Amino acid sequence: MRRSRTTWVTLAAVAALGVPALPAATASAATAQSTVCPTGWGSIAKVRSTSTATPVENIRTGRHACYDRMVVDLPGAGTAGLGYSVRYVDRLYQDGSGRHIPVAGGAVLEVRVAAPAYDPETGAPTYPGRVSRPLPGVDIAGYRTFRDTRFAGSFEGETLVGLGVRARLPFRVQVLTDRIVLDVAHNWTGAR
Repeated sequence: MRRSRTTWVTLAAVAALGVPALPAATASAATAQSTVCPTGWGSIAKVRSTSTATPVENIRTGRHACYDRMVVDLPGAGTAGLGYSVRYVDRLYQDGSGRHIPVAGGAVLEVRVAAPAYDPETGAPTYPGRVSRPLPGVDIAGYRTFRDTRFAGSFEGETLVGLGVRARLPFRVQVLTDRIVLDVAHNWTGAR
């Protein structure tokens, strides 16, 4: 009887202090599930009209709680000349030849970076992508949104990539020092 009474007194004291009576692991799990993802990005084309001669050297991807991310690295470019055009298209076509490049997924994002994937002085490739092939070194297995990546070449100072996604979902594009970052949300609602 005394032990039961001590338990009740302790619980009453905790409740009076407003401290949740959940174990720490349960509380952090509840907080993680209640995280709201950013919304309002939309799915219309996003463009930044500027360009650079600094070449693309790498393209990489990553998974986040709310979105999948693609990063185009242009070491030494800073931010001023980094331009892009990102939009949903029905089909991806290679610049110059007009050749159709199939991209798997429920929707296709055409990612155009206003920078070459070759050294403008020598013409030597700076990025090892091959037209119509998946992006080298990129493994999107297990991603919630990304379904396919295709290199579409570099023509007249612009580099083109096809990004296959699960469906037409909201996305944002950011310019950070020496890179362009594309995030595609997992859904429209902002729920994780």
